[in-house]
Amino acid sequence: MTAHQKNFIAGEWVDGTGITRDINPSNTGDVVGEYAKADKAQTEKAIAAAKAAFPAWARSTPQERFDALTRISVEILARKEELGRLLAREEGKTLPEGIGEVARAGQIFAFFAGEALRLMGEKGASVRPGLDVEITREPVGVVGMITPWNFPIAIPAWKIAPALCYGNAVVFKPAELVPGSAHALSEIIARSGIPAGVFNLVVGSGSVVGQTLLDHPDVAAISFTGSVQTGRKIAQACVLSNPMKKFQLEMGGKNPLVVLDDADVKVAVEVAVNGAYFSTGQRCTASSRLIVTAGIHDRFVAAMTERMKGLSVDDALKSGVHVGPVVDQSQLDQDLRYIKIGQDEGARLHWGGELLNRETPGFYLQPALFTEATNQMRIAREEIFGPVACVIRAKDYEEALAISNDTEFGLASGICTTSLKYASHYKRNSEAGMVMVNLPTAGVDYHVPFGGRKGSSYGAREQGAYAREFYTTVKTAYTFPG
Repeated sequence: MTAHQKNFIAGEWVDGTGITRDINPSNTGDVVGEYAKADKAQTEKAIAAAKAAFPAWARSTPQERFDALTRISVEILARKEELGRLLAREEGKTLPEGIGEVARAGQIFAFFAGEALRLMGEKGASVRPGLDVEITREPVGVVGMITPWNFPIAIPAWKIAPALCYGNAVVFKPAELVPGSAHALSEIIARSGIPAGVFNLVVGSGSVVGQTLLDHPDVAAISFTGSVQTGRKIAQACVLSNPMKKFQLEMGGKNPLVVLDDADVKVAVEVAVNGAYFSTGQRCTASSRLIVTAGIHDRFVAAMTERMKGLSVDDALKSGVHVGPVVDQSQLDQDLRYIKIGQDEGARLHWGGELLNRETPGFYLQPALFTEATNQMRIAREEIFGPVACVIRAKDYEEALAISNDTEFGLASGICTTSLKYASHYKRNSEAGMVMVNLPTAGVDYHVPFGGRKGSSYGAREQGAYAREFYTTVKTAYTFPG
C-alpha cells in the first residue's frame, strides 16, 4: 500500500482535503507516493501559523539561525544518494543529475548558514550636526514560495534557505507534479530545531493554494519560479493586493549559444549537447538556439549529429543514461507539438524527435535537432522546455550577436570561441543576466546571483549574498544623543 504523506503546518503533520499522486515518468506504473492536498482553509492556517511565529524568529540570534541551517545542510548532504534517487524517480532527470541537485541544495543551506552571521549594517554621520545615522536590514515577514517541478529540491532550497537565514517565516507551495522531494526537504527542515510555524508546507494547486497566498494580506512577499504567463499574473496580483506585496519572479528563457568559426568543434558540441539536452532540456537555462557562423556550420552540425546518436535515452535510474524521460504526458505533448510547428514553419528536422519505447512505459523522447531555422520561427522564439534545439546560421560574429539578443528573454547566453576579443565583447554586449564562455548555458555556482533581464526575471536576484535584497528590507534610523 502506498504511504500517504501529510502537509506540515504550525509544527504538525496534518492531513489534507485530497490526494496528489506522484508518478514516475520513467515507469508510469510506479507510484512514488501519495501526498495530502491542501485547500484554501488549510493554506490560511499555514499563513496564520507563519504570522504568529514570525516575530520571535525575526529576533532570533544569528547563531540560532546558523545552527538550524547547518543542521539542514548536514542532513541533506549525508542523504544525497537517497534523496537524489527519489528526485530522479519522480522528476525524470538522471540519477547523477538528481544526486548533484541534492548536493547543491545542501551547499545552499550551508552558504546561508554562514550568511546569517555576516548580515551587517552601516553607521555614518548625518549631514546635520550631532546626529548619528544607522542603516540596518530586517526580514520582510511571511514569504509565500511557489516553486516549479524541474528542480524540485534546488530551487526550493535557494528560496527557503535565505528566507530563514534573514529571519522570515515561510509558506512553501511546491509543484504538484513533484511533491516527494519537497516533502523530504520539509521533513529535514522540521527536524532542524526551527520553531513551529516558521516553516510550513502546503501541497496543492496554483489556483487554490497559490491564489490564497496571493490574496492573503498577511503574506508580505511572493517568490515565484515558473512560466512567464503565470509570473505576469502574480506580478499583477501582488501590485493590486492591499497591502502591496514584494515579489520576485524567475520565468522563461530562450537562451542562445553562439558558435564562431574559430571555436574548437569538440568543445562546442559538448557545450551544446549538455546545454540543450541534459536534464531532458527541461531547464530555463537550456541552450535552445544554437547560432552558428557560416565557416563552421556544416562541421558543427555533422559533429553534433554524431554526438547525439551516442546519447542514451532511458530510465533515469539506470546506469549510463544521458537523458531521462520528459516529466509527464502534458509536457511530452507540448514537445511534440513544437516539433510539428518547426517542420510546418520550414525548419528541417535534422535528427531525432521520435517517441521511444523502453523496458518500462514512460515519456521517452529522442532529443531533436532542427537545422535551417530562422530566428523568426516560433521554435526559435517560444520556450519549448524539452529536448528540442534549433541551429540558426549566421554570416559572422556581428550577426550572431544580433540574433542572440533578438529575443524577449534574457536569462542566460553562451559563446564558443578561442578569441579573447570576441569572448570579451560578447560578455559585455550579450543582453542576458548570465553569460558563459566555452561552457554550457545551464550551470551556475550556488554562491553567485542567479537571474536574468527582459521577460526572464523581475525583481532581486536569487542565490548568493544578493538574495538579501529580496528577503530583507532596509531601515534608516537617526539618533540625537542629546
